Amino acid sequence: MRHLLDTRTLTRDEAILILDIAEDMSATQQREVKKLPTLRGKTIVNLFYEDSTRTRISFEAASKRLSADVINFSAKGSSVSKGESLKDTAQTLQAIGADGVVIRHPASGAPAMLASSGWIDAGVLNAGDGTHEHPTQALLDAFTMRRRLFGENSRGRDLDGISVVIVGDIMHSRVARSNLWLLKVLGAHVSFVAPETLLPYGTREWPVTIYHSLDAAIREANPDVIMLLRIQTERMHAAFFPNEREYARNWGLNDVRVAGLQDRTIIMHPGPMNRGLEISAGAADSARSTVLEQVANGVSVRMAALYLLLSGERGESA
Repeated sequence: MRHLLDTRTLTRDEAILILDIAEDMSATQQREVKKLPTLRGKTIVNLFYEDSTRTRISFEAASKRLSADVINFSAKGSSVSKGESLKDTAQTLQAIGADGVVIRHPASGAPAMLASSGWIDAGVLNAGDGTHEHPTQALLDAFTMRRRLFGENSRGRDLDGISVVIVGDIMHSRVARSNLWLLKVLGAHVSFVAPETLLPYGTREWPVTIYHSLDAAIREANPDVIMLLRIQTERMHAAFFPNEREYARNWGLNDVRVAGLQDRTIIMHPGPMNRGLEISAGAADSARSTVLEQVANGVSVRMAALYLLLSGERGESA
């Protein structure tokens, strides 16, 4: 695998390979010594143009547990704040010998540009670009679903027949997009729940069922998984719903709705959570919740992705 830029172009076999390798990585994390020598001598740069806690720390932990040297780059306090272009930054990383670049960028398509530009020879891994995609988040979500629904001995399994309901700010969510494409290739049925104003143009042409009522989605889609999305106010430049109270009443997963779920239904959230808005404290902290598992599983999944990008022969882009 040369790069990991999206989930839309991943095949079923490629996705399951990543998930199965993540199982192996997860097993090593139960040992007293968690480090593997796999990427010793490799240099990985975390190139973050947007704020991040979970994703950046997760990639740093994954890189170090594979024994790579890690350079953390933040746009704030760097030459980017002086007007340096992505090209010049990339050429600087090429000059210092970066083998892999994990990039988060506010512009959709920036990782693909970096990967195809010829500015740098490193493998590129998309850690979130604009409202486009966030492939490793979708992979760790699928990994978490597979483990919760089928147990830890789920190697080789896809998610055929699983019903996943994704609720909230679909318009601005790269997580929703990456999950949709990955879950469909793994055989799951995906439903989106949102007010009309928070659905991107063209959504009805995607392979997804649309609901405007969370109660209707729970009743009709019979979900195995409910995934809540954060309202991304930093990307909003208009009023997309009347107020927070109205949003929570119509689209928030509150304690009453949780009580009406089937016993098997799990609750997911990519974080950070707005408690009391898209999810109640009771739902977030319940035994159904996988929020902290998602964070822990993210390290194993990102170890798997970095291993495939950097440990062997370079293949074609994924």
